[in-house]
Amino acid sequence: MVNLEWYRTFKAIYETGSLTGAAESLYVSQPGVSLHLSSLESYVGYKLFDRSSRKMVPTERGKILYNFILEPIGKLQEAEEHFKKSTEKDIPTVSIGMCFETFQFTLEPYLPTLDFNVIIKFGEYPEMLADLDNGILDMIITPQKGDYKNLVYKPFFKEKLVLVAGKETDTKVFEELIAHQDLAAAQQWLKTQTWYGTTGDMEHLRRFWYQNFEKRPDFRPNFIVPNICSILRCLSGRSGFAVVPDFLSKKELDAGQVKVVWEGEKPIENTLHFGTRSKTIYADQLAQIQEIFEKEMA
Repeated sequence: MVNLEWYRTFKAIYETGSLTGAAESLYVSQPGVSLHLSSLESYVGYKLFDRSSRKMVPTERGKILYNFILEPIGKLQEAEEHFKKSTEKDIPTVSIGMCFETFQFTLEPYLPTLDFNVIIKFGEYPEMLADLDNGILDMIITPQKGDYKNLVYKPFFKEKLVLVAGKETDTKVFEELIAHQDLAAAQQWLKTQTWYGTTGDMEHLRRFWYQNFEKRPDFRPNFIVPNICSILRCLSGRSGFAVVPDFLSKKELDAGQVKVVWEGEKPIENTLHFGTRSKTIYADQLAQIQEIFEKEMA
């Protein structure tokens, strides 16, 4: 039996001219819209749209179907509006992608104060960029920009990758080697120390090492923990090294539990951006989220 939601999705695609536009108007994901359309086309047995890079163009059969369902779907929508509970309130839901640590250090404490729903997704930046373009996410916090014509980026903060250590770490030897510009000896000394890293993601360490020593790190951290928050908790008041973004360690640095040992001969800075689609129905909600980030990371 045909699902009536397929017809509603078909009508939205027809009127907006795109899968993304239909997804935004129906408050669903773009993959869901694509699934409804392919299911309907399979049910009726013919194509309803010719797909181009910019627009979904209805076929002749698609135009005929649209004229048939326009009035019935309209009647059903009127019935829904008329009979639903008057006290019911539509609460927007926005989906945001970012790394776990960024969420915990900025947005997490504010969630109970928001008057809309929020879904947080953690993942790799290329995946989040694709999800943003496909309408699965409404905004991402990212240092990377992809080649997507429908996406816009607003820079708001610069983070620096730094070498940090617990306050009990004896760094005098390293500091003397750096002062004498003996990078080869400094590198060898660092490799003999206790290191912390995160599960499955050593990108910070690799970038910092290659930038300053012109080679990839040929050692494995002694302790692999779930995330940067775990690293900072392990280092606080103790000894050991890690490479982390400076703003994530601000609390521990201010408390004197962790210290910045070296910013590197060639400091590495990442510019964080708010990534959004050029057209969104959640502009007000996303503006509130952006204001929180700008306040917390100022």
